[in-house]
Amino acid sequence: QVQLVESGGGLVRPGGSLRLSCTASRTFFGIDFMGWYRQAPGKERELVAAITDRSTTNYADSVKGRFTISAEDGWNTMYLQMNSLKPEDTATYYCKYNFIWGQGTQVIVSS
Repeated sequence: QVQLVESGGGLVRPGGSLRLSCTASRTFFGIDFMGWYRQAPGKERELVAAITDRSTTNYADSVKGRFTISAEDGWNTMYLQMNSLKPEDTATYYCKYNFIWGQGTQVIVSS
């Protein structure tokens, strides 16, 4: 069973940056979907950014121009570069490969 581990979360001031990482415990094939989701307290989990078919990227309107999703060659590690962070970006961020979820990493944007 492949496991995904996120890292890179933390406390950052508004306007700051963070880079989240998601690493698979082993190489696996047949990845059709790689995505970052987030869930704020009291809210539903939402898709933030995704790579489909290993080439097409999509972003939620709320993060376009600020967040960038990418993956290393071999697709074992995925990143979410988050710039110009806002308090409303505060949430637990989860990565997902196909149907496998990571455990989440917390991002807090506060002054």
